[in-house]
Amino acid sequence: MGRLRKRYYTIGMAGHIDHGKTALTKALTNIDTDRLKEEKERNISIELGFAPLHQEEDMQISIVDVPGHERFVRKMIAGTGGIDLVVLVVAADEGIMPQTREHLDILSLLGITEGIVVLTKMSKVDVELRELAKEEVKAELEGSPFENATLMLVDSISGEGIQELKDLILKSIEDIPVRSSEGYFRLPIDQIFSLKGQGTIVRGTIYEGEIETGAEVTILPQGIQAKARQIQVHGQKSSKGCAGQRAAINLAGVNYQQIERGDAVVSSSLFTVTDIIDVSLKTLGGIKHGLKQRMEIKFHTGTSEVMGKLVFFDRNKTEPAEDSILCQIRLNNKIVVKRGDRFIIRRPTPAETLGGGWIINPSGGKYRFGSETILKLRAIMEGSAEERMMKLLQQKKSIPSQTLIREASLGQDELEEVLQKTGWILLRSSFVTHISIVESCEKKIVEVLSSYHERHPLEKGINKGELQSLLESFTDIVIQFSIGRLIRQKEVSLENGVLHMHDFTPSLPSQWEKRCLQLLHSLREDKLKVKTMEEYFKGAGIPETVRQEFHYFFIGQNWIVPLDEKHAYAWETYNKAVNELKEKTDRRFTITEAKEILDLSRKYMIPFLERLDKDGYTVRINDERKWIS
Repeated sequence: MGRLRKRYYTIGMAGHIDHGKTALTKALTNIDTDRLKEEKERNISIELGFAPLHQEEDMQISIVDVPGHERFVRKMIAGTGGIDLVVLVVAADEGIMPQTREHLDILSLLGITEGIVVLTKMSKVDVELRELAKEEVKAELEGSPFENATLMLVDSISGEGIQELKDLILKSIEDIPVRSSEGYFRLPIDQIFSLKGQGTIVRGTIYEGEIETGAEVTILPQGIQAKARQIQVHGQKSSKGCAGQRAAINLAGVNYQQIERGDAVVSSSLFTVTDIIDVSLKTLGGIKHGLKQRMEIKFHTGTSEVMGKLVFFDRNKTEPAEDSILCQIRLNNKIVVKRGDRFIIRRPTPAETLGGGWIINPSGGKYRFGSETILKLRAIMEGSAEERMMKLLQQKKSIPSQTLIREASLGQDELEEVLQKTGWILLRSSFVTHISIVESCEKKIVEVLSSYHERHPLEKGINKGELQSLLESFTDIVIQFSIGRLIRQKEVSLENGVLHMHDFTPSLPSQWEKRCLQLLHSLREDKLKVKTMEEYFKGAGIPETVRQEFHYFFIGQNWIVPLDEKHAYAWETYNKAVNELKEKTDRRFTITEAKEILDLSRKYMIPFLERLDKDGYTVRINDERKWIS
């Protein structure tokens, strides 16, 4: 049996200021996450504090102590982005407080529903107050994602309930899906610093993928190239970092002053750098005022905090507690996001959390106000990976796989899964298309060729380049693939760059057949002393508008052999003359000898001999001709 893949989880401590989150973290991990001098002096958490809770061969669990003060809500949002399970901390002597409610709102908007509610500071309340605190908390949690969460009673100082809480965390984590290490690496940066002799170091929670020491990475949105010189997980050197882990990366090739909190370290160019985002937005019920068209907001996702504007397409304002509003956020600065990322929006002043939701399309565009745009956004929101890919292909016919990942907001694993399904085609150079697109192109090719044969029955077919110009709605790579399939299926043939239906043979149109045969008969009758082709066409009653087309057809069918621009011989006449001349001359012969044998004037003799040279029968040497074969 193969070795189990190690699982990594992050537990978030959330709650009101001074309700005991940091003390509880220390009681569980024996690590004080208040490491800054200012935090010590003010007895509050300013930065995100991290500590390892559990470490075994097959699993690692970390705790992030999220700041609780209203001023530090933005850091709380950054911290919750990588959380798998939350411990909501409520002090038994104070109960639910404003920041507790805001944290609950934020957790709900970020889609975090797995949690445990912990009443702390139990040594400060008597038995009767404990029961009152429990009832109050349960009542406050009604209607929230934590309504049915387990409620634990602990005291971080005495250690009461600490082991039971730790056991519950371990039990609860077993049912939570592990973050995927498949796909491309992404670490949103929440801390940046420099150490003498080490250089630039960034910290964050790995959202997806994995990274190994020595890997080439890119810092987005700037596009700075760097190298992972060293990786640490909770202060311990590691050869790699995986999704779900809290990691520090020592980056070579970049100055720490070039990076900001909110940037992302990635292993691929596929992540979207954007400032226009289509979203599904939910507004909170307790906000003081609704949201207005183009109002200024603070946009939080991952570790990013960017100013922007709300753009609605079906309203000019919202009411509190509206769900799934399809709209757009236009940011003042570019950020790195992908489909499915959660976000929070806040009012800049007075500071207030307004709502949040998820990104349905990171590559938004400028849309018109109205129901048509809402229908388009709904299709994007509700569409599966396959449906989003198909929607793009209907417009572009074929797309490079890397571009498709970005524009359809796919993971590499999602793309590969779809490509395994019937009908999906990976063309050369990693272009993706679908059999329905190819069949549509094939149908159009057959239509164009059939129509061309009908309009030009005398011609063999259409030049390949000309055909492509008539199929503008399809990409060249799809056209080439479709032509190849049609040739293999013996529906279409390609000869000397000319395409035609496999069973098509050029032929004289019935309405002109009699006159053309009359022309050819006259040409044969005149043998080697022919008139101009114009005279033959005129004599047969064939109008000028079609003469050139018939002339080329006669040549293509080997019915006539052109001597010069005006004259031609019937093929039989020309062939008979060549054989006669060859039989009656030596290896070399002169013009005079040829004139006597064929009884031709210089008017016909010179072009006839030049035709022999052109056809490879003879070669001219001074005033003589030499037979080649």
